[in-house]
Amino acid sequence: MRMKAKQISLVACLFLFLFVVIGNALHLNPAGAFLAAATGTPLLIYVFNQRAAATFAIQRHSPVSGGGVRDDGLNRDRSDPSGGWEHESASRQ
Repeated sequence: MRMKAKQISLVACLFLFLFVVIGNALHLNPAGAFLAAATGTPLLIYVFNQRAAATFAIQRHSPVSGGGVRDDGLNRDRSDPSGGWEHESASRQ
């Protein structure tokens, strides 16, 4: 219930902000400012929801750097003094 009231109040604040800013910046009459705010509010909510969903999906699917694998793909736990270079030089020959 509290979250729903918070969301409704944020939408109302966004609407009032757009009403004042767009109405004053574009020198619109009150009906034009109302129409601009009424159409801009759902548009901004949609854009921010899409951006947040994309950011969440990227964070959810990005690999977590645990430090167990080196940049060349070999485990750090194994002590390989060559550092993987012998495999690279052998494949070039």
